[in-house]
Amino acid sequence: MRNRDRPSKRYETLADEIEASIRAGTLRAGDRLPSVRQAAASRGVHASTVFQAYYRLEARGLIRARPRSGYYVAAVPPPPLEHASAPLGESIAVDVGERVFAILEATMRRDVVPLGSAFPAPSLFPLARLAKTMASTVQRLDPRANVDHLLLGNAALRRQIALRYLVDGLAIDADELVVTNGAMEALHLGLAAVTRPGDAVVVESPTFYASLQALEQRGLRAIEVATHPREGIDLGALAEVLERRRPAACWLMTSFQNPLGSLMPEAKKRELVELLARHDTPLIEDDVYGELYFGARRPPPAKAYDRAGLVLHCSSFSKCLAPGYRIGWIAPGRHLRTVARLKLSTTLTASTPAEATLAAYLEHGGYDRHLRKLRQALAGQRDAMLAAVATHFPAATRATRPDGGYFLWLELPPGADAMDVHRRALAQSISVAPGPIFSSRAQFERCLRLNYGHPHDGRVDAALAVLGRLARPA
Repeated sequence: MRNRDRPSKRYETLADEIEASIRAGTLRAGDRLPSVRQAAASRGVHASTVFQAYYRLEARGLIRARPRSGYYVAAVPPPPLEHASAPLGESIAVDVGERVFAILEATMRRDVVPLGSAFPAPSLFPLARLAKTMASTVQRLDPRANVDHLLLGNAALRRQIALRYLVDGLAIDADELVVTNGAMEALHLGLAAVTRPGDAVVVESPTFYASLQALEQRGLRAIEVATHPREGIDLGALAEVLERRRPAACWLMTSFQNPLGSLMPEAKKRELVELLARHDTPLIEDDVYGELYFGARRPPPAKAYDRAGLVLHCSSFSKCLAPGYRIGWIAPGRHLRTVARLKLSTTLTASTPAEATLAAYLEHGGYDRHLRKLRQALAGQRDAMLAAVATHFPAATRATRPDGGYFLWLELPPGADAMDVHRRALAQSISVAPGPIFSSRAQFERCLRLNYGHPHDGRVDAALAVLGRLARPA
């Protein structure tokens, strides 16, 4: 066992030493690192140890590989945010609607730099091709389609969604899916299926403000549970809450959580589902960013480990293909009939033309090519924003470095006030999402969520420079 541990310690030590040299300025942006062979010889280690150290540094955004040239120091990102949140773990009535609405309403102006937006740039999506597909699809629509697809949604679209899951190793039958008006309706339907007014629901800390709005709307209470910015919700803290508070459900983002960008490791997702199954507690899984991964493959959702039908898995095409088309879906497991009845008694169906258009687009291919380009663009924009934050913000600023999605979470130095930054930035036509809107208790007073889903042009960089000045404590 000791011999097996030693290589891991060596590459971690080497990576940490190089990182210290980069952050101290001994190694600067653009400097070339020793070749793997040189570093192995000088350190007296195997080449694989150096490779592992370089891969680790690359994952941290500190170095970049150049084809046939070697590894070079990248622009130094801000220090990572490594500590989990520390909520009380108590049930609380939710009253965030007015605060969230006031902030979001103020950021909807077209003249603002949309760093506080919840949406990526429209230019990243194949909207022209989708429009052509819709024009040709609508001409062929059967007038009876509304009735045919009344209960679960367009059969061809559900088949395409099921096929995508199957390619990723997740067997969900097309008849186990309900097409919805975007992911928000899917999430609301899931919540309605498993809760009653007065129930408590577990959410992450911080959590997406829309989940708090949904709880408030249904008269539910929130239990915020400690969440790590890299690996998601703390399962130990969750286990304690499940035992002590007996919540009716959990609403979690297990992949690229909004606002943190955290990605729960696969083993932890499995443990999460097993923990909830022991308590017979449903999980409403919000997976709208699952396709926006920067690694080699899509992270499996928690739904992949569900054997009891307790995971109500929700997603949509809004964040990865067709913003504005409002097409989402839910795989509600054992709650399928309840969700289908709720859908039938509220909005009946999603948009028939939009459903048929997306089904035709997926059938004719091109979606994966689009996703590759989208992921590449978002990863580059993430790195550019991190570099700008390192350049313009106070040195004590901490930031996440997500492996997918399009949000950064910043923790500003002591003395900073995120709400004050929001107000002063908006006066200069820059929007940000201040930390307090991501908490039922208005916590995270020093935190900001920034959207890197827009091309990093001069306008964005100038806005980040302004924000950096505003973030400096008085």
